Amino acid sequence: MCRWLAYSGSPVRLDDLLYKPANSLVMQSKHARMGVETTNGDGFGVGWYGTAPLPGVFHSTEPAWHDRNLRELAGQASAGRVFAHIRATTGTAVQQTNCHPFRHGRWLWMHNGVLTDFPKVKRDLAMAVDPGLYPEIEGSTDSEIFFFLALTFGLERDPRAAVAAAVGFIEDVGRRHGIEHAIQMTVATTDGDTTWAFRYSSEGKSRSLFHSTDIATLRAQYPDNPLLHGLSDDTRLVVSEPLGDLRGAWQEVPESTCVVVHEAGQDLFAFSPSVS
Repeated sequence: MCRWLAYSGSPVRLDDLLYKPANSLVMQSKHARMGVETTNGDGFGVGWYGTAPLPGVFHSTEPAWHDRNLRELAGQASAGRVFAHIRATTGTAVQQTNCHPFRHGRWLWMHNGVLTDFPKVKRDLAMAVDPGLYPEIEGSTDSEIFFFLALTFGLERDPRAAVAAAVGFIEDVGRRHGIEHAIQMTVATTDGDTTWAFRYSSEGKSRSLFHSTDIATLRAQYPDNPLLHGLSDDTRLVVSEPLGDLRGAWQEVPESTCVVVHEAGQDLFAFSPSVS
């Protein structure tokens, strides 16, 4: 499987997210605490929103802990919305086009999990992608097909409904192929202004996912912590596993839940697949 983080708030340097925390994403690439695999060394990717109309992306097939270019970039680039992902392949090739986050226009998407028996259902899923979107698929992963299914079902109009429809379709195709538990997922997607994160699995035993506690609450709890005073009130993180051990800083996202992070804060909604 994989590990990822989604950050929004005051602009931060990428190394503040990727390297400096005690349980940073780069640390998790070698020593994940809550993942299926301890090591997530099959490539990585970073997406961020700067001054250009579209988000930037940087992908590499190197293990995150080993890539000098990532360390150089992280020490210089800063952004107020960042997606980062370290990969542990579930069978598809280690290549840049299979690294997350995936991009379509202003949208970014990353996934931890698996579409069960993907080779059995790949053709049916791919054929359901909108013909106008299909040429943009560059890699061979289930995660990218999932993204383009969500786009096909209206991600740019209504992300929660589109992901619910995509998951419902994936489960329906799986059942037709005799697959009982078709999907395991924690997913994050953003248009650069709002982030939507989902925790769900067909068997009801989803991979770990956490969101950060409100910064104002943490400042009151830890008035002498200088890091908390350097962050804006709208700072939020959604992560596969906590980046540190500060008591009260992290809340587990419940099973079958969508987290919506926006300028005014964050909201949690129940999530379930839909079938059209």
